[in-house]
Amino acid sequence: MSETIYTIPINEAFDRSIEEKKGCPFCRLYDKFENDELDLILGGSMMEPDVRIKTNKSGFCRRHFDLLMGKKNRLGLALMLESHLNELKSDLKGGAADLLKGAGSTACARIAALEKTCYLCARIDYTFARVLDNAVRLWKTDAAFRKKLDGQSQICLSHLRAWTQTAKKELSKKDLSLFYKQASAPVLSYLEELSSDVSWFCKKFDYRYDEEPWGNSKDAVERAVSFLAHPDPDAGEGN
Repeated sequence: MSETIYTIPINEAFDRSIEEKKGCPFCRLYDKFENDELDLILGGSMMEPDVRIKTNKSGFCRRHFDLLMGKKNRLGLALMLESHLNELKSDLKGGAADLLKGAGSTACARIAALEKTCYLCARIDYTFARVLDNAVRLWKTDAAFRKKLDGQSQICLSHLRAWTQTAKKELSKKDLSLFYKQASAPVLSYLEELSSDVSWFCKKFDYRYDEEPWGNSKDAVERAVSFLAHPDPDAGEGN
């Protein structure tokens, strides 16, 4: 399969994870798309009417509000907040009387919807779903990509699940069996290594092991958290 604009980022992420011998390639991709979207929304997209309509309606989750504030463009964020708050005021024009009606009220329904939506999450999730589709097709058609998968030191649990769920829709039963075996191999290997490192980390707090070397266990807790849950981009994992 020849490289395209859709497959180049995937191959680059897998290559980098091999070179650095660490990190989930899908975490790298997710973090790249997330950072691109953060820069975009505070840049040229911010004043586009169709984008503003969507951000007014959806708002942002707390995580993305925090990341937007971290970009140090308070004016750009304030301009979005200004129109978002004005629309919200209009939506809640029933005031306290509407809110006191409970869950069935228009105001409560608007607030409940806002708690479940984020403009950036929706954008990133859409893009990342396309990445998973293309990664399955790469595995199916490109022998070189399969070798890159063999060279991975880890794939995080959440992205293994998402990738395999996508593969179920795209592959035959025969191919799916091969895919499961290959995609899970780095995960199971890393899980074994990580479990051993965390156990050794715990033992090092026992005086009987005080003189023993730490080995690879000093950062075992941090690595375990990154493996079990997609890390914050600012934490450095996958960047």
